[in-house]
Amino acid sequence: MNILLWLVTVIGAIGVVSFLRMKLLNATIIVALALILGTSFGYIGFFTWLLFLAIAIPLNMESIRKEYLTKPILKTYRKIMPEMSRTEQEAIDAGTVWWDGEIFSGNPDWSKLHGITQPVLSAEEQAFLDGPVEVVCRMVNEWDIHHNHADLSPETWQYLKDNKFFAMIIKKEYGGLDFSAYAQSRVLQKLSGCNAVLATTVGVPNSLGPGELLQHYGTKEQQQHYLPRLAAGQEIPCFALTGPEAGSDAGAIPDTGIVCKGQWEGEEVIGMKLTFDKRYITLAPVATVVGLAFKMFDPEGLLGDEKELGITCALIPADLKGLEIGNRHFPLNVPFQNGPLRGKDIFVPIDFIIGGAAMAGQGWRMLVECLSVGRCITLPSTSAGGTKTIALATGAYARIRRQFKMPVGKMEGIEQMLGRIGGNAYLMDAVTSLSTKGVDLGEKPSVISAICKYHLTEKMRTVVNDAMDVHGGKGVMLGPNNYLGRAYQGAPIAITVEGANILTRNMMIYGQGAIRCHPFVLKEMYAAGNKDEQQGLEEFDSAIFGHIGFAISNFFRSFWFAYTGSITADAPFSDETSQYYRSMKRYSANMALLSDVAMGVLGGELKRRERLSARLGDILSYLYLASAVLKKFDDQGRLKQDLPLLHWAMQDCMFQLETAMEELLNNFPNKGLGFGLKLFIMPFGKSYSRPNDKIEHQIATLLQTPSEARTRLANGQYLGRDEGNAMGRLEQILDDILAAEPLYDKVCKAAGERLSFTQLDLVAKTGLELGVLTNEEADLLTRAEVGRLQVINVDDFAPEDLMVKKPASKAKGKSRTKAA
Repeated sequence: MNILLWLVTVIGAIGVVSFLRMKLLNATIIVALALILGTSFGYIGFFTWLLFLAIAIPLNMESIRKEYLTKPILKTYRKIMPEMSRTEQEAIDAGTVWWDGEIFSGNPDWSKLHGITQPVLSAEEQAFLDGPVEVVCRMVNEWDIHHNHADLSPETWQYLKDNKFFAMIIKKEYGGLDFSAYAQSRVLQKLSGCNAVLATTVGVPNSLGPGELLQHYGTKEQQQHYLPRLAAGQEIPCFALTGPEAGSDAGAIPDTGIVCKGQWEGEEVIGMKLTFDKRYITLAPVATVVGLAFKMFDPEGLLGDEKELGITCALIPADLKGLEIGNRHFPLNVPFQNGPLRGKDIFVPIDFIIGGAAMAGQGWRMLVECLSVGRCITLPSTSAGGTKTIALATGAYARIRRQFKMPVGKMEGIEQMLGRIGGNAYLMDAVTSLSTKGVDLGEKPSVISAICKYHLTEKMRTVVNDAMDVHGGKGVMLGPNNYLGRAYQGAPIAITVEGANILTRNMMIYGQGAIRCHPFVLKEMYAAGNKDEQQGLEEFDSAIFGHIGFAISNFFRSFWFAYTGSITADAPFSDETSQYYRSMKRYSANMALLSDVAMGVLGGELKRRERLSARLGDILSYLYLASAVLKKFDDQGRLKQDLPLLHWAMQDCMFQLETAMEELLNNFPNKGLGFGLKLFIMPFGKSYSRPNDKIEHQIATLLQTPSEARTRLANGQYLGRDEGNAMGRLEQILDDILAAEPLYDKVCKAAGERLSFTQLDLVAKTGLELGVLTNEEADLLTRAEVGRLQVINVDDFAPEDLMVKKPASKAKGKSRTKAA
C-alpha cells in the first residue's frame, strides 16, 4: 500500500511540474527530490532510479538527446509528414497568429485578452457614419431596388462615388478615406441593416479586390494611376477568381496567361495571351477595371527559366477588345451587380500584372494575405449588422402583433426565438469588434477570419429563419411593407461566397488552425524542411521536445480540470463570468490535447477526415467566439442589464463546444481510444446545456421593451425615424403602442368591459365620451391604431403588376394593403 502511495506521489510530482510547465531541468530536480524522499523511507529502490536516470540523462544532456533521440525522430518525421501543395503552403504562410494562438496554448492568458484596447472611431469616421452613411440610407428604397430596377438608383451610385464609399481602404495620399477596419465594419453594419444590395456594393471594393491588391503589391506607376481614380469613383473595380471549374478549389483555376510577344499600341512588347471563363463576379457588369486571377506559363522562357509560374493577378481595362463583360447573374432576387466575364487569347502587356513582372506567380500568396484581412470585415460585418437590425425589428413586431388577446412576444414559443435572435446579435457584434481590432493592430488573422466568416454567416441564417417564423405571413408576402423577406432570400448568398461554408468549416478553420496556431507544429515542419542539416536538427530538437512537454502538460491539465470542475483555474473576475473563464481554460487544454492525439494517431489522414477536422475546428471557433463575448462585456463596463445576453451567448458557445467534443470522441476512428479520452476529458458528461427558458424570457422582454440595453444591442444601426425608413417607423409605432396600453386600460376600466385592442381609434372615441381621456391621449390612441395596422398589414397587387412583360391594355396599378 505504501509503495502504491509513493508511486502516486511520484506521478503527482510529474503531474505538477507538467501542469505548471516548468523548464525541463527544474522539473527533473523536483521529480528527483520526490524520489530521494521515497528512497529515504525505503519505498523507492534501484530499478526505479535506473528508470529515472535512463530517461532524465538523455533528455537533459543535449548532445546525447540530439544524437540518439532527435535524429531518429526527425528521420521518421520526414517520411510520414504529408506532402503540402504550394497553395497550401502559401495559405499557411500568409496569415499571422493572434488571440487564436493563445487559445491553442492550453493556458490562455486573460490579461492579454483584456489588455487589447477597446476599438473606437475617430472623429472623422464618426462624422462619416453620422453624415454620408445616414444620407445614403435615406436615399434607398428596397422595393424599388429589388422589384422595379434591380439596381441602386443612378443618384445613389453617384452619391457613393462622390462621397468615397468605395475608398474606405485607400490611403489618404491617393485621395482615399483610409478608415480603420473597425470603422469599415461599422459602416457596413449600418448599411446592411438598411439594404443588402447597398452593403454589398460598398463592401466588395473595400474587401478583396484591385484597391487592396494595388496598395500592397502594385508598382508605383500602377498605384499612382489607379488608386486616385478608384478613390474618386472614376473607376469601378471587380475581381475575377471563381469560374465554372474552380469554385471552392480556387487553386485549380484553368484560366491561363501565356507569356509571348505581341503588338500593343503599335509596338512589339512582351505580354500575355489571356484565356479565361469567370462567373459570380460582383460588380463585373458595371466595372471599368477588372482584377483577374489566372495561371501563368512561360513556354518560351521570355521571363526566365521557370515554365510554370503559378497563379498570377493582373489588372485589365473593362473596355479591352475581346473581353465579354456586362451580362448579369440574378442571385436569389437580391440584385447587386454580379455577372460573368470571359475572354480568349486577349493580349496585354506584362506590366498589367499587379506588381509587374516581379510578381508573376505570386498571385495566390497575394490573395490569401488580403483575404485573411477582408474576411474579417465584410461578410461578418454585414451579417452582424443585418442581425442587429432584425433583432430590434422582430422584438418590436412581436410586441405590437397580437393573437389570442395578447402580444405574440409573450408566448413561450416566440420567446425562444427572440432569445436566440438577441443572444446571437450580442455575440456577433462582439466578434466583429474584437476581430477588426486585431486587423487594426496589424494582424492578418487567417484562422480568425475563417472562423468569423463561417460562424457569423451561419448565425445570420439562423436569425433570419427565426425572425421569419415570428413574423409569419408578414415576412412571406413581399412588397413595400415587407422589411424582412429580402434578407431571407439573400441569406444563402453569404454562406456560399469567399469560401463556401462547408469548405470553411470542414477544411479551412482547423486545417490552418492546427498548423498556424499550435505552438510547435509549424516549427517542426519548417525544421524538417530546412536544407541546412545541422540547423534543422537544432530547430527540430527544440520544437519536438517542446511539443512533447506541451502534450504532457495538457494531459495532466485536462485530467485535473475534468475531475475538479476547473475550480482551480484562474479567472480575472470573481463575478457571474468567472465560471466561463475557468471552463475555457479547461477546454483550451482539452483542444490542445485532442489535437495532438488526432495528429499523432491519424497523421496525414486527418487532412482527409473532414468531419473530425470540422469538430476540432468547432472547439477552436467557440473558444474564440466566447472570448469575444467576454471582451465585449468587459469593454462596455460589465453592465448588469446585459447579463442575459452575455449568459445566452456564453452558454450557447460552451454547449456547442462540448457537443463538438463529444461527437469527436464518439466518432474517433480508434473506438477504444475515443472511449478512453471521453472518460478522461468528460468523465461526468457535459457541463453545460442550452440557454434556459428564464434567460430567453429575459432577452425576449429586453427586445420588446425600449431600454439602454436594447439601444446598446443595436448600436450604430440606421434607426432614424425618417419618412420611408421601415425600421425607424417600427420603433416609433412600438413607442406609441406601449404608450397607448395604459390609456387603453384606463378606458376599459371606465367602461366596465374589456374592449378590443384591435380598434384603438374606437377606444379613443369611447374614452372621450366617458371623459377619461384628453384630446392628446385620444390622438395617441388613434395614431397607435394607424401604426398597428401598418405593421400587421401586407401588400397585394394587380396581377399585371407582377408580370415582367405587362399587357399593353392594362394600366399600371398600385400596391394595396390587406390585413394579415
